[in-house]
Amino acid sequence: MKPINSVVCIKPVPDQRFWDKVSLDKKTKTLRRTGIPIALGPLDKNALEEALRIREASGGKVTAISMGPPGTEEILEWAIVLGADEAVLLTDRAFAGADTWATAYALAWGIKKLGGADVVFFGNESLDGSTGQVGPQVAEFLDMPHVTHVNKLDLVGEDALRARFHIEHGFIDVEVKRPVVIAVEKTINEPRCPTLWGTIWLRERKIIRWSADDVGADKAKIGLPGSPTQVSDVITIELKRKSEILSGEPSDVARLLVQKLQADSVLPKG
Repeated sequence: MKPINSVVCIKPVPDQRFWDKVSLDKKTKTLRRTGIPIALGPLDKNALEEALRIREASGGKVTAISMGPPGTEEILEWAIVLGADEAVLLTDRAFAGADTWATAYALAWGIKKLGGADVVFFGNESLDGSTGQVGPQVAEFLDMPHVTHVNKLDLVGEDALRARFHIEHGFIDVEVKRPVVIAVEKTINEPRCPTLWGTIWLRERKIIRWSADDVGADKAKIGLPGSPTQVSDVITIELKRKSEILSGEPSDVARLLVQKLQADSVLPKG
């Protein structure tokens, strides 16, 4: 079997422990991420794991690629510690404010500069946006077939993959020729833990940094100017809770609580 070169697209997402500090910029209508630690998304770990498993079965190379501001190197370093052969960061002020379309365009040009790939992996959706759009959009820019919601993947012959993808109330099995874009679900595998060898491996690798000019991207098609999805307005919704305190003997409080829940149709009457 000939070696398979995979590219894993990973997205820096706000660390879940700090989501209460994430806010919206009413002027730019984008998320304020300054000062919020970033993390490697859960499904991106599954995507990386699947690429590593294919490399173990067929040989080849695994490259992690991400688009983000300086500091995104942290999650790419994690990818190398887990086993990626190299990592590329697309970083440029011109990329800022990108919607899914402009993000996919930039990633596609980054992958082209790498020389393409036999398989491009994504998590099925990101932790913060959850649109599931970037994988298929990258596939369109690269003129590749794509399969999403994949929870089982096998090598078939010299140039194909058999993918099982999830649909409502069932699954579909398909065979698809490489090159192909695959977006995976959580159930496809169990991501490995970092090893001591991984940290040694990291010391021997450097993150490759490319700007928009480096990948030859059209400045009109990236960042906020290149994003066809525009946010018209941003509002903050304040949630207020109404509370009522019941007091008295426990049996009386329980009886009154049941009556109130029945009156609000939370519990059946009778």
